[in-house]
Amino acid sequence: GGVQGFYRHASQACGGPMRFAVYRPPQAARQACPVLYFLAGLTCTEETATIKAGAQRLAAELGLVLVMPDTSPRDTGFDGAIGDWEFGEGAGFYLDATEEPWSSRFNMHTYVADELPALIAGSFPVDASRSALCGHSMGGHGALTIALKRPTRYRSVSAFAPIVAPSQVPWGRKALPRYLGEDANAWAQYDACELVRRQTFPGTILIDQGEADQFLGTQLKPELFDQACAEAGQSLLLRRHAGYDHSYWFITSFIDDHLRHHARALGLA
Repeated sequence: GGVQGFYRHASQACGGPMRFAVYRPPQAARQACPVLYFLAGLTCTEETATIKAGAQRLAAELGLVLVMPDTSPRDTGFDGAIGDWEFGEGAGFYLDATEEPWSSRFNMHTYVADELPALIAGSFPVDASRSALCGHSMGGHGALTIALKRPTRYRSVSAFAPIVAPSQVPWGRKALPRYLGEDANAWAQYDACELVRRQTFPGTILIDQGEADQFLGTQLKPELFDQACAEAGQSLLLRRHAGYDHSYWFITSFIDDHLRHHARALGLA
């Protein structure tokens, strides 16, 4: 039941057209429903989680709207924006760039946290006061940093194999200087390990991590966030799973747990 749609609109934050997907459960035909934003990872689009995560079945039962935005602006024409899967188009890192030319288009933090929710609230049957965030990999980084920077906006947050310390790993050290410049203080504004030390999230953060993830030891390093949360007094449920990698097979295996985690916080279960 319900309706899965794909949409495009003119974005002020990103200076051009942006795409996103929305799943409306059957209950949305009668009433406004809580909303979960799912942020995808490197190389992904608004189609990736929509097609691969398998979230719609339980969302239909719970009465939960799902919103899946694209991971960056497209067709920017910037030199270096395509051809490297770790940077540029498809790799927006959910930040607001300050360096040229990226600052005119790559403002995914403002887009996901402000512009898109306002559009969703005005165009779809959602209860914006009951919003939650989830993400995978780079999208997990986005979910954690946005939630920590706006701890009263979202009822809950979770992540699959998130990049928790971009300031300390190759993916971040490659992208952050190009988007934000060489000042490490600017990087800290988009680093979950740094943010949680400044502002905790009211509620338990759920993270699932596969032990056979090919990026575990070099790019993800969940132990760094575990330590930062312990030092900050942040409630964290970090679950490690033997045999699981970084793929969407991992996400489909545990997506129901995440939806139920959010449903409890959103008053659905």
